[in-house]
Amino acid sequence: SPVSGVSWVSGNAQVSGDAQVSGNAPVSADAQVSGNAWVYGDAQVSGIAQVYGDAHVYGNAQVSGIAQVSGIAQVYGNAQVSGNAQVSGNAWYTSPLQIQGSRNFITECKKGFLRIGCKCYTFREWELHFEAIGKAEGYSEKEIKEYKLYIDLAIQLSSL
Repeated sequence: SPVSGVSWVSGNAQVSGDAQVSGNAPVSADAQVSGNAWVYGDAQVSGIAQVYGDAHVYGNAQVSGIAQVSGIAQVYGNAQVSGNAQVSGNAWYTSPLQIQGSRNFITECKKGFLRIGCKCYTFREWELHFEAIGKAEGYSEKEIKEYKLYIDLAIQLSSL
């Protein structure tokens, strides 16, 4: 089923194609979720909003009014897309960086931010606090040195 968890679809809202709605995410009024789109967490889609393509809406994000989220766009956190706003395509000009380290992946989770394991901080925060974060997460001294190289590489590549 494309709708799971305690999610609900009400009014004239539609979920079609390979789209999925899960978690506590309500889709209501005349909203449409289609294609390969995914709405999950506590996200809300309402009004005559459309979420389609490979777009993801999650966290506490809200898409309402006649807003459209499409392509491979991601709307998350406490973001609100409303009125006749359009969020589309891919916010990345190039593919985001991803490196498989000895323990966790390193990814550029959004412009100027790196995620190592489940920790996501700005480049600057990683530069200043990589050692303390690594120790708190139980990394060995050797792993901390390895990941420092990845952090430096990611920062250099982002400035190209």
